[in-house]
Amino acid sequence: MFQASIVEFDPSHNICCVYDEKLPKMVVFKDILEFMKRLPIQKALTNQHSVFRSHIAHFWKNATYDEESDVITSSVSLDGEDKTIIITEQLVREVLDFPDDENSPTSFPERMIKGCMLRMGYSGPLNNANYLKACFTKPYKFFIHSVVHALSHRKGGYDVMKDYHMCMVTALVLKKKYNFSRIVFHYMKENITSKSRTWMYPRFVQMMLDHAYPDLVKEEDNDLLVLNHMDNETLIRLSKYHKHWPEPKTKTEFFGFIKSANYEDLDPVNHLKWRNDEEMKEKSAADELTKLAEFKETRNEWFTKEEKK
Repeated sequence: MFQASIVEFDPSHNICCVYDEKLPKMVVFKDILEFMKRLPIQKALTNQHSVFRSHIAHFWKNATYDEESDVITSSVSLDGEDKTIIITEQLVREVLDFPDDENSPTSFPERMIKGCMLRMGYSGPLNNANYLKACFTKPYKFFIHSVVHALSHRKGGYDVMKDYHMCMVTALVLKKKYNFSRIVFHYMKENITSKSRTWMYPRFVQMMLDHAYPDLVKEEDNDLLVLNHMDNETLIRLSKYHKHWPEPKTKTEFFGFIKSANYEDLDPVNHLKWRNDEEMKEKSAADELTKLAEFKETRNEWFTKEEKK
């Protein structure tokens, strides 16, 4: 039986990014703000939905997963009575306004992903399975920080990009279809069967609870669950680098959807044609191909755990 006492919560998990140019340190990241504001996952990235401790604790304590029907079932307390709530991938999609559908991919070729990371100026080892946020220049650190903190299933380790984080970043930069909804739903159901179940995605869960039951009692004085959303202190930390991972010296040019609001996916079917981008200059293309030749593919495509199984 699941015990509420083992539930853990990280106030830096599932937090929001901000684009407030009044924050003094935001000037460091101003070049990428226009791109950030037009990303199609704004609700997931920026909606500072109020979260309530009792609702989140009740949801995860009572959550079960039915593999046959592929649904998560739990309950909410309304006027002293438990009401059932059923979570599906489609509900995640609907509530969070993710621009995907059930046929959207959750994997891309490894070469495409690592090539995209290189065009973003990644300065770390090429053959590692996971990449480090610290190995990107400041504008990309801001972008990656926002995606990882808002959408990661983990409580901690936010400096590391897991394979699905890299897929998400690649999809947003190259304006490709990607199934964000399936990723969130997958890690929600994985959390239910975990031996160390946590209060995962508290902001997203509260959104879904409020969507199903708008009249839930909310005591902001005693029950509010405080999340550490982005602020000026966050920006100060993002602008710094560690002595072991100094700021990359390589200058990079914006490309794809970062560079142009009119950018379209060059080939939504054959992902390997992405490098034929008309923006690619001969020198940068040659540099990229040289760097890509340095790494060995560990697998053809980058999958979620669900698809590896």
